[in-house]
Amino acid sequence: MTAFKPRETLTEQVARHIENLIAFGQLRSGERIYESAMAKEMDVSHGSIREGLLLLEKRHLVRNVPRKGAFVTPLDEHFVRSLYETLELYLTHTGRKLVRQWQPEDMARLESLHSQMQACYQSNDLMAFLELGIEYTKASLAYADNYFIVSAIEDLWPSAKRCAFVAFRQGGKQVLEDNLKHMEESIQAIRDRDEEALASLLHSYAQQQSDQVLTALDQ
Repeated sequence: MTAFKPRETLTEQVARHIENLIAFGQLRSGERIYESAMAKEMDVSHGSIREGLLLLEKRHLVRNVPRKGAFVTPLDEHFVRSLYETLELYLTHTGRKLVRQWQPEDMARLESLHSQMQACYQSNDLMAFLELGIEYTKASLAYADNYFIVSAIEDLWPSAKRCAFVAFRQGGKQVLEDNLKHMEESIQAIRDRDEEALASLLHSYAQQQSDQVLTALDQ
């Protein structure tokens, strides 16, 4: 039986639109988001914009300041290092479970996503590459078995996508090549059921990604 998938609500559609504006640099770090202008642009009510902004605050992309309005969360060194440090902690914890428990279908899924990302790299399709990267990491959470970790990581994805785009704008295809190399090495560590190798790879990757984003922000 096919699982029922509810349609995306208007609030979620609004949040996704603004999320993409932030992630791809059309709304800049620290910039104020004007509800009236956004409501007119999207042809929705002020209430829908406000609800979308509250959702984005939960996802760390927006700060709602009482009596002042909504602002894009500043992308600074503290934010970037905090993001990658947190992702490393969560993904290392869940990665160890995956190494111990993966089944053949899990490995097939990871390898399929890696192949699709290689194709996106060859065609220079950045948007699809980033989305597949998120799908790859979600697939690696198959054995997380922890509501709070999975929920927290879901809320961190938009910031990770935002940072990835910042790094790509500066580093170009080298950033994508680094991603693919990390995936290849991670898949091998998972296949070998080598927890320590995977933990070491995740640590190096988080540091590399953080440094790439900060270098781009300094330009």
